Amino acid sequence: MTKRFWKYLAVCLIALTSLPAPSWATGYTQTKYPIVLVHGLFGFDNIGPVDYFYGIASALRSGGANVYVTSVSAANSTEVRGEQLLVQVKQILAATGASKVNLIGHSHGGPTARYVASVRPDLVASVSSVGGVNKGSRVADVLIGAVPDVTYSLANAVSGLISFLSGSPTLPQNARAAATSLSTAGTLAFNSSHPEGVPTSACGEGDYQVRGVYYFSWSGAQPYTNLLDASDPVLALTAIAFNGAKNDGLVSSCSSHLGRVIRDDYAMNHLDEVNQLVGITNLFETSPVTIFRQQANRLQGLGL
Repeated sequence: MTKRFWKYLAVCLIALTSLPAPSWATGYTQTKYPIVLVHGLFGFDNIGPVDYFYGIASALRSGGANVYVTSVSAANSTEVRGEQLLVQVKQILAATGASKVNLIGHSHGGPTARYVASVRPDLVASVSSVGGVNKGSRVADVLIGAVPDVTYSLANAVSGLISFLSGSPTLPQNARAAATSLSTAGTLAFNSSHPEGVPTSACGEGDYQVRGVYYFSWSGAQPYTNLLDASDPVLALTAIAFNGAKNDGLVSSCSSHLGRVIRDDYAMNHLDEVNQLVGITNLFETSPVTIFRQQANRLQGLGL
């Protein structure tokens, strides 16, 4: 009887060791190259105790990742934000001695990261787009045609305040340029110069790897997810602009596609994708923190 017990125990232990490493395992998020997080429109690295990527950077670091959170203009064109990001990428490489970085951008941070990968592919191992505006946003299209000039001035003031509070008061702000970049026409023009990873079909996948850079994307498709989240009613309202097409409140699922599409139908809205508002997300969906950790492990598996 004792021998049989130990035999069964040995078999169980062997089976356990053969299972994939759980997301909390030591080294689970330890990538070869640093992970660089890039915020979206009206975004920031952190303001006081509130991170834009709420709890995500610390969760990645807990599994062994070397993580940097960048700060670019809260509102400006993709090209201006991209040049700002490129400067920071070079600084990160100089500080770490690494040869490349893994860029993960949310919303406008997606095309911002794509810009860097397009002009300096030698510095980028991968680009992961989270709710990225890769083929424009119907919300931006509507606003461009309806918003008066005074609103852009107000948006510039808000952007400047965000940058000031996050410790980057000298970053230039241009809300009109941001809206143009995020529009369907604006992204079409951008993609003509920086097409890497962008699907050629209306709602398909793009090239998984271009000039040595791997491309990934994921996004949500449920604008209203939590009654306690004050931002959800706003996203439910902006979702009307998509005329029933699957979207996260600000970006359609098809527009978010880039390279290998992990998923485009998480029960999350645009802010849930980065664990906002301060962690109030859909209780019945995978945690956005877990999704970021899974992506880091995916990059690790590719030797990135």
